[in-house]
Amino acid sequence: MYNRIVAVIICLFFVIEVNAQDTPAIKKNSLRAVEIIYQANTHTPVSYQNISGKILDAKNTGQEPSFLLSETPAITVYSDAGNSQGYSYYRLRGMDQTRVNTTLDGMPLNEPEDQGAYFSNYPDILNSISKIQIQRGVGTSKNGTSSYAGSIQLFSPDLTDSVKTTFGIGYGSYNSFRVFGEYQTGIKNRKSLYVRASQIYTDGYKYHSSNNSQSVFISGGLYYDKTTWKINIMAGHQQNDMAWLGVADSLIQKDRRTNANSNERDNFTQGLIQLQNSWQISPRSVLNSSVYYTALKGNYDFDVNNYMGIPSDGNLFNYAFQSNFTGLFTNYSLTVNHLTWTTGIHGNLYNRQHLGSDKALGELYKNKGYKNELSTFSKIEYNLHRFNLFADLQYRYTSFDYKGSVAFQKLDWQFLNPKAGISVDVDKHTNLYYSIGRTSREPTRNDMFGGNDDLTADSTGQAILFNKKAESVTDHELGIRLHGQHLSMQFNGYYMNFNNEIVLNGKFGPNGLLLTDNVKSSYRTGLELSLNYQLCKHFLLTNNSSFNYSRIKEQSTTFSPILTPALIINQEIAYEKNHFGIAVSGRYQGKSFIDFANDVSLDQYVLINARAHYTISHYEVSFFLNNITNAKYINNGYVEADGTRKYFVQAPTNFYIAFKYSF
Repeated sequence: MYNRIVAVIICLFFVIEVNAQDTPAIKKNSLRAVEIIYQANTHTPVSYQNISGKILDAKNTGQEPSFLLSETPAITVYSDAGNSQGYSYYRLRGMDQTRVNTTLDGMPLNEPEDQGAYFSNYPDILNSISKIQIQRGVGTSKNGTSSYAGSIQLFSPDLTDSVKTTFGIGYGSYNSFRVFGEYQTGIKNRKSLYVRASQIYTDGYKYHSSNNSQSVFISGGLYYDKTTWKINIMAGHQQNDMAWLGVADSLIQKDRRTNANSNERDNFTQGLIQLQNSWQISPRSVLNSSVYYTALKGNYDFDVNNYMGIPSDGNLFNYAFQSNFTGLFTNYSLTVNHLTWTTGIHGNLYNRQHLGSDKALGELYKNKGYKNELSTFSKIEYNLHRFNLFADLQYRYTSFDYKGSVAFQKLDWQFLNPKAGISVDVDKHTNLYYSIGRTSREPTRNDMFGGNDDLTADSTGQAILFNKKAESVTDHELGIRLHGQHLSMQFNGYYMNFNNEIVLNGKFGPNGLLLTDNVKSSYRTGLELSLNYQLCKHFLLTNNSSFNYSRIKEQSTTFSPILTPALIINQEIAYEKNHFGIAVSGRYQGKSFIDFANDVSLDQYVLINARAHYTISHYEVSFFLNNITNAKYINNGYVEADGTRKYFVQAPTNFYIAFKYSF
């Protein structure tokens, strides 16, 4: 599939490029871009942060996006292989990424069954992203998976940018390298085109934990007086040596690069296509619509003997998947005087085939999951002098069905998710806001099946479901935003009160995925700070920090959720002058527990990183040095049923050097 998608992209590239040759340029401000209406602005009463394309360009080395996201408040990250390529995972306010809504131009990227969004299937994706908006908490209504812990909105390339061609190459520790090419036509004869292709490879910090991946991204636009069309096509292919098992502390003491997995590998290909349209119905109203399709195919090995702690005999179990995901959404927005009203509808159909086989015995089972969704929302913003009033109501229906060897009765859930808030302009530099919102979320297939890839039955033949109840949260957000000549700051507090929260219990199931438990009552509360201060013309100070106080109540016991450090501090100072720039950043992450009993914790740690770049004419050279102090840190782990502690070590001092040529 990957090769077919590449061929289609090349053909489209030549067709559009030939039509665009030798045509007069059109002024950028005379054309409309496709509008994305889900993002927040300075008057929206939610806690959010934007990451600009300039920052992405300066910090992107082909690493997993999770690492860059972790430089913003309340996000933790770890990787299987120990370095920044290959599988990595992040948590927002202590909640895992299946509870974070992820979209590209409003298109859902979360897989509906397990609700995870896998950046690793689209390697080097940040190279083609023009901006990211992170909303913490329930935020505004989005398409797809519930914005439970928050949302990550990715925005595709800005096709109205000028003509540009870029070639890049980089190399770093653990035989890590990236090669990419990028081309943008600008707008010619009301057409524009963007194309990017990348190759990424690393041996991985741990032994036999390599990642070999490729990706392409194409985006094209057609611009008319009252309507704009845009198409996004993205495809990725990756092969990994697996490293998802934690390593016993005794083995880490002998060799930190130990990989607890045996000779297990995966192979995944994923591609998407999205067609967008923006129609300016009148000077005050616009209709935005999008249709999309995603396909995934892949598999991964599982060494059962090794997982059970007995000598491996070389026989591997294999989990294989193939999914199709189709959807559409349309939104109507009307602005009249001080009132903006936006309403929309979204629906999708999803199916995923699961195949389990054994190297010696062949196919053992085959089943298929079906997940469908329909949602609609209506949002009103009213500006009254210095006050901005906000109300947002979403209805969401989703269902899950299963076809396999065990009889299954279709499940469905219905949610009504209200949100409201107010923001006040104290003066032209200061904005205060408060919001309250409630959202609910259905369990994942893994939650329902208890970590089994094939549904099991009891002695009467009835399906065994571990959990089918939804969870819900009521989120309060209170904050202040300051925007001055030298200072930009957002400081907010939050209180999230949960009902029937589904939380990770620190254990793995028989398919290698993390297991969960329900807790009747729990809450998460904290403070978050994002600050940029221009010390002088050449020095910029950036701070992204968070404090978290969270508790779970079970019967008469109160304890802290796992992998939720109380304090995280990200501090950076950057110097820019003429063609040269240098930045030094530090991260402090407090200790966190890895078991419900709160008996075992990960130690606090400090990381110091640095980067520098020099630009002359069309050339740019960048150098990155990570973990300068060679900190021996661990940022994820779990406790086995027998009490054995397993950890994920991260890389010591490592470097990366990059070269780019643009014209």
